[in-house]
Amino acid sequence: MGRGTDEIRQQMLSPASRGVHLLGWKSYDAGQQGLAQRYYLQSYALAVESGVPGHDGFVMRTMAMQGLKLHRPEHCQALAETGLNRAKGKVDVQTESLFRVVHAHTLAKSGQRQAAVVEAERARTLLAADCGGEMPFWALAWGPPAASVYSRNAKVYETLGDRRNAAEQYARAAASRPASYARIVALDLVASAEMQLKGGSIEQACATWNRAMDHMDGVRSVRTRKAVTGMRSGLARFRARGVRCAADLDERAVEFLAAT
Repeated sequence: MGRGTDEIRQQMLSPASRGVHLLGWKSYDAGQQGLAQRYYLQSYALAVESGVPGHDGFVMRTMAMQGLKLHRPEHCQALAETGLNRAKGKVDVQTESLFRVVHAHTLAKSGQRQAAVVEAERARTLLAADCGGEMPFWALAWGPPAASVYSRNAKVYETLGDRRNAAEQYARAAASRPASYARIVALDLVASAEMQLKGGSIEQACATWNRAMDHMDGVRSVRTRKAVTGMRSGLARFRARGVRCAADLDERAVEFLAAT
């Protein structure tokens, strides 16, 4: 009787947590960070109440990611580490890799370079060691785990100042996502282009940005508009020098912003 009640609770509350989690993510994408945080806290409470191993930790992982994005890293490492500890040994290896790569990013942000590199490598090893375990639905909500690991690893490298590896990992993340994830693919490619530009490869960066904009067709997102606006700022000095690819790309960006 007790086990049946537990199963019913899990079947009701875990999907509810995932639904509220998604609302938080949509608020985050719309730039409504306070609202996103409130949704994440509600999602966390539902995940805890569900009793599903690792689900509460997954929401903590998301809260750590939001803190990193908002440049508030002071509590992110504790969130990511606690989330990982709640899932470790209770979820499949691919799901664990999602926890570890975010933990690696928080380590990098706190200046623990060697520990970050080791944890990022551990995440990649777990990803490659897929033993056929079934991933929980809440861990699949944001697409293939490989793409998430590559994208977050790119952020680790970016934090550590390794632009070449960061650009490669962002590109790898984009290539690992289905076409239906057009907005996220575009953002991964934008990030790759930014790393290429900072590395001095203007023509390569323009080519990657053009690929990103190909994926933005039909996409309506605050983050994509912000990315295109940022791209124009980054290209300004090259336009001023008469670099053709920068001028052509800027023209495309102006048309995109006018249409969205």
